[in-house]
Amino acid sequence: MRGLSAVVALVAYLALAGAAAARTDAGPRAETAIFYYPWFGTPARDQEYVHWQQGGNTPPARIASGYYPARGLYSSSDGLVLAVQMREIASAGISTVIASWWGRGSVEDRRLPRVLAAARARGLAVAAHLEPYANRTVASTRTDIGYLRGLGVRDFYVWASSQLPDAEWRELNLSLRTVRLFANTNLAGRAAAGGFDGLYTYDVLLFDGALFPRLCSQARRLGLLCAPSVGPGYDARRATGDMRQRPRRDGATYDAMWRGAVAARADLVTVTSYNEWHEGTQIEPARSGKRGYQSYDGAWGLRGRAAETAYLERTGYWTRRFNSSRR
Repeated sequence: MRGLSAVVALVAYLALAGAAAARTDAGPRAETAIFYYPWFGTPARDQEYVHWQQGGNTPPARIASGYYPARGLYSSSDGLVLAVQMREIASAGISTVIASWWGRGSVEDRRLPRVLAAARARGLAVAAHLEPYANRTVASTRTDIGYLRGLGVRDFYVWASSQLPDAEWRELNLSLRTVRLFANTNLAGRAAAGGFDGLYTYDVLLFDGALFPRLCSQARRLGLLCAPSVGPGYDARRATGDMRQRPRRDGATYDAMWRGAVAARADLVTVTSYNEWHEGTQIEPARSGKRGYQSYDGAWGLRGRAAETAYLERTGYWTRRFNSSRR
């Protein structure tokens, strides 16, 4: 855009951002949130393996991940598993669990009440990651927000928000109260055009910590909350055949992303992810020494059993640093 058109567009963005900011809490808050996937299943609890078998894999010997869970293959419907997972998340200094949600009636929807109960028992808030379920529209998202709001969800992260019209998002966002919506984008102007409260990046393959200072600076100029996503690495070869990778570098990748988020003075830091095993972004404990699978051995000099929880412990270190930086 050039000349008068650019000026008009900027004024519109600022007006929309101001309206969005009016329905968010005033002042900076040190918040940390983590993406969580309640979609796993096992024959013992769910009659079959669910998600562990993705990509033609044959559990329990071969699963849809380059890593193997330290607790073994589990069902996200198991209350005992949920309780331990939420304890781990809370112990790492995370304040919010962002649960993947695929529409009314989905497996993730049916399991949400248990996730809510387990999280709240550990003092954790629960947000919703609104995924692109079949025939999702802005109008259906309005209904979804009303439903989830009734369950106590206040924050909504909209994956692939740019696939739907900015004007429709703007109309929805300007009508909402007592909730916050975050657009999945690295373009602050796009989030502002849709009237969102903030933005998050999620993708830890394409984006790294070097982007965050510039992104958050742009977001602040438009009155948006900046919630960049940090992660340990990326490897989806076994689950999806995607040959692209971001190596973990014994923890250096994770540190660099956190360092960028802290330097950016992010309003929130979002972590990709607790347990997206398919894409190898998980920080959930992974088994050391499992034949045919990668491990966290070498991360921050740790090996064996000590390395299995290395990323959870390092998350605790970074959440403390982030909290201190925001005071």
